[in-house]
Amino acid sequence: MSATSDLTQPAGAATAPHGGPAPIHRVKAEFFRTLGHPARVRALELLREGERTVGELQQQLGLDSSGASQHLAALRKQGLIEARKEGTSVFYRIKDPRTFQLLEAARQILTTHFEDSQAILGELARPSGEPVTDGGPS
Repeated sequence: MSATSDLTQPAGAATAPHGGPAPIHRVKAEFFRTLGHPARVRALELLREGERTVGELQQQLGLDSSGASQHLAALRKQGLIEARKEGTSVFYRIKDPRTFQLLEAARQILTTHFEDSQAILGELARPSGEPVTDGGPS
């Protein structure tokens, strides 16, 4: 293994024959990149409540038709949502309910991170030399 790949790949990471990331890592990275836009995450959260039309999603996301269509297409390409047509309306829904577990796991991770950050900020805000208390009755 070259020095360059030692710096770019974690020890024991699977690599493709040419030394780059293995295909599964590229696929996973693309999946998470798709979730990397707030409008897409919000769209998934809106769909937790059930099917919605493109127009409803567009309105609730505050996007124009083109923007909404692009985000929905990206989610559909990754298999996160699916569409059905009824008359002139297109309805979207979550394809796999495990998507909600993924969103919930992210929420829990972020909540813990922010709680830890709040605790650190609280310690930083305390004048030096002030004793640390547990906040309970004395």
